[in-house]
Amino acid sequence: MKTIPNGVYPTMVTPFTEDMQVDTAALAPLVRWYEERGVAGIFAICQSSEIFYLSFQERLQILREIMRAKQPGTVILASGHTAYDPATQIYEAQAFIAEGIDAYVFISNRFATPQEDDDTFLRRVANVTKGLGDIPLGVYECPYPYKRLLSPDMIRRMGEIGNFAFLKDTCCNVDEIAQKLEAAKSTGLKIFNANAAMLLDSLRLGCAGFSGIMANFHPQLYVKLCTCWQENPELAERLQNFLGMASLAEGALYPINAKHTIALDGVPIGPYSRVKEGLLPNLNDRYVLAQLREMAQLIEKEWLA
Repeated sequence: MKTIPNGVYPTMVTPFTEDMQVDTAALAPLVRWYEERGVAGIFAICQSSEIFYLSFQERLQILREIMRAKQPGTVILASGHTAYDPATQIYEAQAFIAEGIDAYVFISNRFATPQEDDDTFLRRVANVTKGLGDIPLGVYECPYPYKRLLSPDMIRRMGEIGNFAFLKDTCCNVDEIAQKLEAAKSTGLKIFNANAAMLLDSLRLGCAGFSGIMANFHPQLYVKLCTCWQENPELAERLQNFLGMASLAEGALYPINAKHTIALDGVPIGPYSRVKEGLLPNLNDRYVLAQLREMAQLIEKEWLA
């Protein structure tokens, strides 16, 4: 089975026009922005992409534009998995896979309600994935509409079901991550932490990289942390201290704040969002985001030169 390279996979945002249509013209420049900052790949059509506010046709069109824009070697993981019924899940997964993506990522809370048990979850996973071929598969512990975390036992059992190669972990607990890593050893599954504050500790435990919101603000710093933590532990500690503190920005108008920050680098993306329709960064937001960007650039210049 093909493996997912270690590294950083930003959770790609969706550009919208002021009238809330998908801004397809901004997709290629946005893909280039990620690539120029050294990421291993992109996690496309995920919650940061506002998938619960996109039609299937919009999701598919966005993916096609991404696949046309990406450079050879950029790994594309894609989800778009919002349906509950198995027939639609299979149809949409096959449509995405046909576009040539490197892995298809399922959302864990789409397979069972909060009241249903793990056996039900696993039975539905097996049913949906059995006809998808040998493409690597992934799971995203998406927090919306509810967060369904995978237990170590579920990870072991999923290794027997299909070609699972990617887990975007959102448990935000290094002890739990350690248990999941142990369970994943014989499965081929790699775990990518979504929590910025605990990233360095999770890399030391054996996580394969980072796939989180904050890679939309200064992905190059996450790339450096994921590549330097072994040979330059002092630099890794300093980077982690900044990245953990900076991750407080997650709670302020995301994904609008991420789009505004990316636009400061010249990407033609507006701060518009269906999730937070009608909201825009106020004057204080713009000051804070500009200062955060300046700090990231200073760190890149002074520490990483």
